[in-house]
Amino acid sequence: MNAVSLDDRRLQAIMTSLDTEPLPAASTPPTAARPRPTPWLQTERGQAFTAALGRWFRAAIPPAFGLGLFVLVWQLISVSSSEPGLPGPAKTWAAAQALFADPFYDNGPNDQGIGWNILHSLARVGTGFGLAALVGIPLGFMIGRFAFLSGMVAPIISLLRPVSPLAWLPIGLYVFKETEPASIWVIFISSIWPIILNTAAGVTRVPKDYLNVARVLALSEWKVFTRILFPAVLPYLMTGIRLSIGVAWLVIVAAEMLTGGSGLGFWVWDEWNNLNVEHILIAIFIVGFTGLLLEQGLLWLAKRFEYA
Repeated sequence: MNAVSLDDRRLQAIMTSLDTEPLPAASTPPTAARPRPTPWLQTERGQAFTAALGRWFRAAIPPAFGLGLFVLVWQLISVSSSEPGLPGPAKTWAAAQALFADPFYDNGPNDQGIGWNILHSLARVGTGFGLAALVGIPLGFMIGRFAFLSGMVAPIISLLRPVSPLAWLPIGLYVFKETEPASIWVIFISSIWPIILNTAAGVTRVPKDYLNVARVLALSEWKVFTRILFPAVLPYLMTGIRLSIGVAWLVIVAAEMLTGGSGLGFWVWDEWNNLNVEHILIAIFIVGFTGLLLEQGLLWLAKRFEYA
């Protein structure tokens, strides 16, 4: 009797414990973790941008170092020179800021802003260089195409090409009686030789087989020029044009110093008479920077023709 009751009590205790114990929580599936966005610099575009930026920095370091060394040497020369001495970079920069604050003022023909003087010089260079290209390109093609004409003009070119550009200025003044056409004449006669010589050299280097095929096909001289000569000679022609524009821009400053009136050359000489050395240094940088822009523009044009 007691054994049975003991078992009953144990069974009752077990049942009671099962009723009071909390049921285990139902297991919920773990939520899927959202993928982290890839940083932009690790994407294909970001890596391409980083590579391009690195190449740009590597290409920019040598010019920056050279310019910094140039400014340092300039400052040392300015400090070591006796009074009044050469103006330093800081003083020249301050003068340039004041100069370009109003570059297009006009107080008469002999007192104009630096902007007008640059435009006047560019206009003369454009006119003289345009005339040189208009005459020199066809003449170069004819000299390279016809051996008799080449032999006829070779001694004339050899005689006149080494003449200093400024030696032609008195001839221009004597013939034209005015300074403006005389300056244009000097630019023309100085810049025509690179165009003629490079164009003629390009024509003589055209493969003879091309001309023989044109002769067999009985092509007209115009078709020979447009279909064979011009595409083959274009690289030589663009080289001659680049050299020519450099000579033209180099000559105009010296010519304007002698003729006066307006332009960068006249402005430089006028500032020298006023002993304004800062403005002379500024003019040197303007001449160099403008010539660089002209050359880079022609390089861009040559590449456009090359890929056309």
